[in-house]
Amino acid sequence: MIRVGISGAPGRMGRLAQSALGHCDDLAVSDLYAPRHGGEPLEAGVCSSDPESLRGCEVILELSHPDTAPANVSRWKSFGSHVVIGASGYDRSRIFALREEWVGSRQRCLVVPNFSVGAVLMARFAEMSAPFFPAAEIVELHHAQKRDAPSGTALDTATRMSRAAGRKTDISPLDRGRELKEGALGATVDGVPIHSVRMPGLLAHQEVMLGKEGEYLTIRHDTTDRVAFASGIVLAVRSVAGLAEPVTVGLEGILGI
Repeated sequence: MIRVGISGAPGRMGRLAQSALGHCDDLAVSDLYAPRHGGEPLEAGVCSSDPESLRGCEVILELSHPDTAPANVSRWKSFGSHVVIGASGYDRSRIFALREEWVGSRQRCLVVPNFSVGAVLMARFAEMSAPFFPAAEIVELHHAQKRDAPSGTALDTATRMSRAAGRKTDISPLDRGRELKEGALGATVDGVPIHSVRMPGLLAHQEVMLGKEGEYLTIRHDTTDRVAFASGIVLAVRSVAGLAEPVTVGLEGILGI
């Protein structure tokens, strides 16, 4: 039985994780943590506002705010726990710092930009397509309460596409015109423009458009219910301890794609 702690337990993803992991015979959600939520009853137990409550957990699922996640992850590492990061905000620089921090560690850290298997496949297809098109842009759409932009999935997709296509960092491959209003052409991440939409009625969606003379390719994924993340959460928690490297990004390797 793997003892699992959840940081950010009262949030939407934290509550989903409690439900998903609670149905697994080999996993036990033993401890829940979130500042300012001490004593709050949740599905898997009572939440604690003391991070020490997660000491002793074999795996800690980090689902807190992007601003607080790095400090939390460092703390969980000091506890001797394996860590699955589901928090957003892990761009190239943050992942580089994470790898530096975990080098030589016997524990394992898995950064998951998106727990949806469909979203992982979407990003992989975009990565495979990138070398064949001189231009590509990403449009990511999320609910109005999402705390960061671009999304972690969009950042990860852009990095993978750029690396596959051999593009230089932060250099758009084509002249895309002049912005009359700053931001109109999106934010360029690793050479790939990203446009973020935040709107009520949406959940999590991403479209990758790749173009060349005479044709364009669109790859799109839509999440209509958070239940889509459940199987990825379970897979990540079960697999993190067996990863080969101290830090791994994405579920691709675990899924074999």
